[in-house]
Amino acid sequence: MVNVKGYISSNFTKSFLMIFLPFFIIISLVFFVKISALTSKIQISFAELILLYSYSIPEIIFYTIPLSFVAALANVLINLSQGNELIALYALGLKAKKILSSLLLLGLLFSLLLASISFLAMPLSKQFYKAFKEEKKNEAKLNIIPGELGQKFGDYYMYVKEKTGDTFHDIVIYNRTNKADEQFFSSQTGHINNNENLTSLLLHKGYGYTYAKTKLQQAEYETMEVFDRSKSQGFQFQSILSYWSEGKESREKVMHRILFYVFTSLIPLLSVYLVASFTMINPRYQQNRSFLIIFVTTLFFYVIASSLEKWGNPLILVLTISAVTILGQWLFKKRVAKYF
Repeated sequence: MVNVKGYISSNFTKSFLMIFLPFFIIISLVFFVKISALTSKIQISFAELILLYSYSIPEIIFYTIPLSFVAALANVLINLSQGNELIALYALGLKAKKILSSLLLLGLLFSLLLASISFLAMPLSKQFYKAFKEEKKNEAKLNIIPGELGQKFGDYYMYVKEKTGDTFHDIVIYNRTNKADEQFFSSQTGHINNNENLTSLLLHKGYGYTYAKTKLQQAEYETMEVFDRSKSQGFQFQSILSYWSEGKESREKVMHRILFYVFTSLIPLLSVYLVASFTMINPRYQQNRSFLIIFVTTLFFYVIASSLEKWGNPLILVLTISAVTILGQWLFKKRVAKYF
């Protein structure tokens, strides 16, 4: 029996990889296009593009595995049926349910993997992704181009004649605090400081002028620091527990997302009996409808998952999982176990 389990598992592994890898590549291309669209808003290098893609890998795997598992399961069982290998195992006295035990174990392992990805890896990867975008957007705000008018640093308009490395030369800054008061600064050199979530412009050797209706004030300085108060506070990382319990979204929306992730994670385990009911066949009397079975089964599960995400609650989730489990076992008993 161990050899039979090993043989079925080996066939499943080969079939799964042949299906999973093309799906993974196709969905990866979709995510690459999505990430590339960010270049219209922020400037990123090829290495940063790959880094952003790596943050998307858990999500890609999460959406690829259920479909790949269902397709691989149907493909393995239909091939074993058409090759009369299942018939031979039945003739040796092995029951259909016993033959399916190794695939049930694989379904359980894949479901645990999906649950780990959805509740542990994806929250972290999404936070890294958002933090990277926030950082690049803030950098874009500070991308001062020499010789260009109308550039802003916080509430200040800024002009830089030239730039050497990280140092600006011949800087002019203008700010109008209200209709009556204006500020004007000039400096020989300066550079931008990033201190955690606070950004400032450090100026060296210059003059400052403050103009009002009744007076004009002048000050000479060796160093002066101008702070960007308009900058966002940056992205705040959350622990896994706080991500799910204290997120920015409403509790109802978080609950619906959890229901979606739970049910989607269980697709490999729930699909075993359903798929086996229509793919463990006698090739002399039954036709190969594996493509139709894969399509209908996948559509069936994702319609349920989407419905749970929109209208579900924990009770409906439990009832749905129970109903799908009972349906799968009933169909398997009626169509397969009754004869084999």
